[in-house]
Amino acid sequence: MLRALSRPAVKLVERYLPDPYIFVLLLTLIAAVAAIAIQHKSPLAVIDYWGNGFWSLLQFSMQMLLVLVTGYMLASSPPVKRLLDHLASYAKNAGAAIILVTLVSLIASWINWGFGLVVGALFAKALARQVKVDYRLLVASAYSGFIVWHGGLAGSVPLTIATEGHFMQERIGIVSTADTIFSYFNLLLVAILFVAVPLVNRLMLPSESESIYVDPALLGAEEEPRVRITRPAERLENSMTLAMLVGFPGLIYLISYFVGGGGLNLNVVNFLFLFLAIVLHRTPQSLLNSLQEAIKGGAGIVIQFPFYAGIMAIMVQSGLAETLSQAMISFATETTLPFWTFISAGVVNMFVPSGGGQWAVQAPVVIPAAQALGVDIPRAAMAVAWGDAWTNLLQPFWALPVLGIAGLKAKDIMGFCLIQLFVTGAIIGACLTWL
Repeated sequence: MLRALSRPAVKLVERYLPDPYIFVLLLTLIAAVAAIAIQHKSPLAVIDYWGNGFWSLLQFSMQMLLVLVTGYMLASSPPVKRLLDHLASYAKNAGAAIILVTLVSLIASWINWGFGLVVGALFAKALARQVKVDYRLLVASAYSGFIVWHGGLAGSVPLTIATEGHFMQERIGIVSTADTIFSYFNLLLVAILFVAVPLVNRLMLPSESESIYVDPALLGAEEEPRVRITRPAERLENSMTLAMLVGFPGLIYLISYFVGGGGLNLNVVNFLFLFLAIVLHRTPQSLLNSLQEAIKGGAGIVIQFPFYAGIMAIMVQSGLAETLSQAMISFATETTLPFWTFISAGVVNMFVPSGGGQWAVQAPVVIPAAQALGVDIPRAAMAVAWGDAWTNLLQPFWALPVLGIAGLKAKDIMGFCLIQLFVTGAIIGACLTWL
């Protein structure tokens, strides 16, 4: 049944889903028109919101670009290539490859979302080099594991409300991760998704006649040629000693950081990927060759993230995001508030694809509603978190690093992700309501 459902979904998306750049332009216009029509803001005011916020995600944009680049450099190093190929060898057929890549992506995304995006995409390429499998579904399966990130160790909402000094502290206090990430209902929800998401991906596997394969030779499996040094500068470019003198101090710093109680965040993940890549490539020239390949997939991030920053500014500063959230939960009851909060967060995420940013928008609406209805605060907060993660299956913002590494377009994978959107939406909504 799921294979039958996925066919029209894939065809629909392939035909009508535009390039992510067109998608962000359309979202910009929709957000601007809605701010004018619903919030009664003047066109000039909306343009000011957009222009003033356009560059507000520059640091984050650079971090995301580095997620792609450093992750690619790490995975293209000879030892990691061999490891990924070894893991891929356990998949003996297409169905096993789909399940294996989904599980690896789920585990990695639960640990850290940036880590999950890169590892899933790179493992998909390793599998495609060894197993004849529909490449679109393989990459879509790698991306689908991202669904669990906000219920995992790097979830923005649960980590924010567990941190001293967060902006809602006077209202809800410090909420321990024992009540959010490690709560019974959240762990059970994650466990259910660890079973359901791989199973759904496997059931969507097209027949051989409908599958689209990729030539393994195009996926970078070749070994680097031996270097012949003809000039002094090349000795430095190919110096293992120089690479180790810089690479190992970086890794020593990370050990000290973690021993001192430091946790995972995006900068730490990028730092780890970069210095592991420096060590594992063994020479600066090998690293630079990998960098040249990695940077090709980063164009979408560079051009699109500023537009999303502008959309977020329109949504937040005009009050449109708050109005949308309020409308979605205005008719909720004590039982249904987590569900409608989840749905509202999913809708808002299409325009504000940032976990921390979305919490800042929705918390002032959701928390008072939860307190008035007597709803458990950790559950209400996690409803926002899961809604933010849920519609990432359809929002191409977060798929850009995966697509850049895999060499695909959004329309190639979003048809399969659309089926996962409906299935996981039903599961998460039910769990938030009744668990």
